[in-house]
Amino acid sequence: MDYLELARAAAAKVLSYSRERGGWRLCKSTDEVCIYWRPSSEFPGNVYKGEGIVNTAPEHLWEYLKPEPGGLRVKWDKTVKEFEVIEAVTDTLSVCRTVTPAAAMKIISPRDFVDVVLINQYEDGTIASSATNVQHPSCPPQPGYVRGLNHPCGCLCIPAPGDPGKTQLVSVFQTDLSGCLPQSVVDSFFPFSMAQFYTNLIKAVRTQNI
Repeated sequence: MDYLELARAAAAKVLSYSRERGGWRLCKSTDEVCIYWRPSSEFPGNVYKGEGIVNTAPEHLWEYLKPEPGGLRVKWDKTVKEFEVIEAVTDTLSVCRTVTPAAAMKIISPRDFVDVVLINQYEDGTIASSATNVQHPSCPPQPGYVRGLNHPCGCLCIPAPGDPGKTQLVSVFQTDLSGCLPQSVVDSFFPFSMAQFYTNLIKAVRTQNI
C-alpha cells in the first residue's frame, strides 16, 4: 500500500475544503467556532468544517494538536482516549490507531480508527495534519471496539492575517462511525463534538493546565 500517495491525496482534499467558501451550510455557532457541513463525496454521510480563532501563535497551538503518543492532545481532547503509532514511515508520515470513548450517553460505543497521517508545513506558515483510513496487517479490528473509518480529515493551524500571535484553526471531520446508529444521532453528534473540541482546546491553551 502506498501510504504516501494516500496521505498526499488526503492532504490536498483537506486543504481544498479549508479554502472553499461555497456550498457549506452553517449548523452550529458558538463564541469560539462556526461549524459548517455539506454532503460528502467520499461516503454516504457529511463532511464538517470548523473555523475559529485561537489566541496563540500557530507553532504553539500545534503542540496541542500534534499527533504523537503521550502528547498533549490526549490530555485535553475528551474524544481521544488512546493514540498509538503503528508504523512510522518517515518523520512526517505514520500509520496510527486512535481510540475514542463511548459518546452520546453511550449510544455510540467505543470506536477505533486506523489512519495514515501526514504532517505538512506550507509556505504561508500553515502547519497541518491530514489523515485518511487505511488497513494495516498488524492492526486488525479488535474486540470491544467498532472500527470506524475516517475519510480525508485534518486540522490546519493558519497564521491569522495581520496578527502573528493568533491562529485561524480550521478542522475538517469526515467520519463513518460504522455500526447501526440512528442517523439523527450521527447528525447531532458531530457538530456538538466539534464545538467541544474547540472549547476544550482553547481552555487548555489559555490555562496551560493539562
